[in-house]
Amino acid sequence: MKKLRLVQQIVDEGVVAVLRGDTWEEVVEMAEQSIAGGIKVIEITMTVPFALRAIEQLAAKYSSTSSDPSTYAIIGVGTVLDPETARAAILSGAEFVVGPSLNPATVTLCNRYRVPAMPGVMTVKEIQEALELGVDIVKLFPGNLYSPAMIKAIKGPVPQANIMPTGGVSLDNLGEWIKAGAVAVGIGSDLTAAAVKKRDYSLIAERAAQYIAAYKAAKS
Repeated sequence: MKKLRLVQQIVDEGVVAVLRGDTWEEVVEMAEQSIAGGIKVIEITMTVPFALRAIEQLAAKYSSTSSDPSTYAIIGVGTVLDPETARAAILSGAEFVVGPSLNPATVTLCNRYRVPAMPGVMTVKEIQEALELGVDIVKLFPGNLYSPAMIKAIKGPVPQANIMPTGGVSLDNLGEWIKAGAVAVGIGSDLTAAAVKKRDYSLIAERAAQYIAAYKAAKS
């Protein structure tokens, strides 16, 4: 049941912060500011040096089962290329696993431990393969290669697919993606770029709040 609960929580939250940085400490700060701004689903990418340390620290502080809004968050891992990396991240506290592409062995590993896997896909063929492996949400990546109309096109032959575009999603087009049928969206550099440039991480909380407001407006 844990996997089903987590999938539903991710869909309910609707916005995933995809965080990259030069150090794991920097990414922890980014995550905390994102959570403070209202984005409760955090993806720490494995491109971050010592990313597992960031996951461990955040997983120790936040919980997907917490009833306290200040300590409630879902911490996951991204840019996972293989099952070995997925298992290391899960043991470090990651509650979901995201990859840039579809790796069947990684999905199998995640299913074994009842952890949601969200592989990157670009074609209907890959989406079908992901569904057959038991994937609940596929990541349309890179999203900036498509328009929201892509979701409608996919759902013609594969209406049961739950699609999360990542890459190229912004405040300007988030509403279009949601109204087109996206179950959630992944937000990357647009969330953190200004804060990193100005070395003011409080800007991430402000930006996160804007994304949550835009998401709620689109859903309503």
